[in-house]
Amino acid sequence: MPTGAITPASFLLVCLLVLALAAPAQQNPPDAPSAQRTTSDKGAQAAPPPEKVRDIESEIKRESRRWHVGVRAGAAFNPELFLFGVQSQIGPVFHPRVQFKPNAEFDFGEVTDLVALNLEGVYRFSADYRRRNWIPYIGAGPALIFIHQNFERGREIDFGNFDYETGFNVLIGAQNLRGTFFEMKTSLYSGPAPKLRLIIGHTF
Repeated sequence: MPTGAITPASFLLVCLLVLALAAPAQQNPPDAPSAQRTTSDKGAQAAPPPEKVRDIESEIKRESRRWHVGVRAGAAFNPELFLFGVQSQIGPVFHPRVQFKPNAEFDFGEVTDLVALNLEGVYRFSADYRRRNWIPYIGAGPALIFIHQNFERGREIDFGNFDYETGFNVLIGAQNLRGTFFEMKTSLYSGPAPKLRLIIGHTF
């Protein structure tokens, strides 16, 4: 065989060396860093939103429900009474800013006890909670009032009476995006009913 001739065995050995050197390059292509960056970018995109954003989303979902329940408490004046009650909030009805808020109040005092069923509607001055924390509102509606005035002595002899009155409530208030509200209300055309009520409550 002439000197310098390539034998089949030598050619096969050279091919194996070339394949062995090319394998690491195929396992780590030049664009591997960009692929890693893409993976990290996806991880960054999948990060959870800030807590404030989650709070706003939850409040928007809460407002999207058309029916809520709540509780209320406060004080009444002339006569002086302590009150608590339950309520419902339905709406919007007829208009994005109009809600129906029927509620029941139980008032207790030294002489007067009162149960009021209030069929009230309110108009909010804004329908978008995302623009402000507190939304003022005004409202009105009829009231069905049951009054018991007790002049008993020593809680033994009852000289009281039980009366039914129909009144009309006028109110103003403000509610925040979490459901807490403050309210001031007066009753018209119902003699023994309180002339002023200061109420705080929460709608769930």
